Amino acid sequence: MGFRISLFILLLVFSPSILAQNSDDARLVIHTNTTIAETDDNYVCATIDWWPHDKCNYNQCPWEFSSVINLDLSNPFLANAVQAFKNFRLRLGGSLQDQVLYEVGNLKSPCKQFEKDKSGLFGFSRGCLHMKRWDELNNFFKTTGAVVTFGLNALHGRQHVGKGSWHGDWDSSNAHDFIKYTITKGYLIDSWEFGNELSGRGIGASVGAEQYGKDVVRLNSIVDELYKNFEPKPIILAPGGFYDKSWFDKLLLVSGPRVVNALSHHIYNLGPGNDHNLINKILDPDHLNKVSAIFGNLSLSIQMNGPWASAWVGESGGAYNSGGPQVSDTFVDSFWYLDQLGMAAKYDTKVYCRQTLIGGNYGLLNASTFVPNPDYYRQG
Repeated sequence: MGFRISLFILLLVFSPSILAQNSDDARLVIHTNTTIAETDDNYVCATIDWWPHDKCNYNQCPWEFSSVINLDLSNPFLANAVQAFKNFRLRLGGSLQDQVLYEVGNLKSPCKQFEKDKSGLFGFSRGCLHMKRWDELNNFFKTTGAVVTFGLNALHGRQHVGKGSWHGDWDSSNAHDFIKYTITKGYLIDSWEFGNELSGRGIGASVGAEQYGKDVVRLNSIVDELYKNFEPKPIILAPGGFYDKSWFDKLLLVSGPRVVNALSHHIYNLGPGNDHNLINKILDPDHLNKVSAIFGNLSLSIQMNGPWASAWVGESGGAYNSGGPQVSDTFVDSFWYLDQLGMAAKYDTKVYCRQTLIGGNYGLLNASTFVPNPDYYRQG
């Protein structure tokens, strides 16, 4: 059962509007015996992305070696940061996940590491997750007690038809073999997420909602088949993208009851990381409150078309393109982060994943030293 929203978070949600008033005196009444909404026990979550060290924005390359494929799992600061939160949820995913091949089974394509490629999605070639590295990651998860959400490649087998649009059926063979390997090794995955930012117009690539719905049904069948002798069975998340009402509604209608267990969406409501007004946006309650419309509309989509599903924020870093240099990793960012945690919880969001645990300018840990940034301490 999820925990009740704490008095601390509630105060943070409402405090900007209170502070904005000119009145010298104010009275705030908190009814502690009333539950507004519930979250999962693993509400607080952080992501580990796929970006290589040469991913750069604004003449900076802030990712260092912080990705799924090259993060130093032996660093004691990393392990301590995860263990400090009991059963801390980690979501492995990001922009390049739909270009990742898994080196297992009858893989027909070469499995090579990411390289700069102007013709590739986001300027990179396809990449590879070697099973030796997957073994290392799962040893880290077991040691630290992390709860794992893994984002699968949802573009495999499709054809790029121009203007970012991808058509055709999803080739599930590589994902099938990867999930089977994971089960054979006894690795515990809490949830499988299908795709990253392919919903609506997409970011870099898009897939139509009807096709996406059919493909997530296929993923559900694979999970049912491979986990038929296992309990609890991992849940399925989709689409891991930005909310688009008609697209999300159709996804739920096409996939049908109890296929998509959680609708995962992304939020970057502060704009680009190089915005000179970034700090002003963070400290402006009116700007922060605008995103409440997305939470409210997503709740209605679930209520009307998929009441069996829950809402997740699968990725949220405030400012996109790796975050704001010398802003997203400083104390001032906490005003945005705490507001987000409170607002999302108020709208019955079950899980909130911060972009990132480490990597970029918005990491909870410094990408070079692994020392916690201020926002890390806001999760307690």
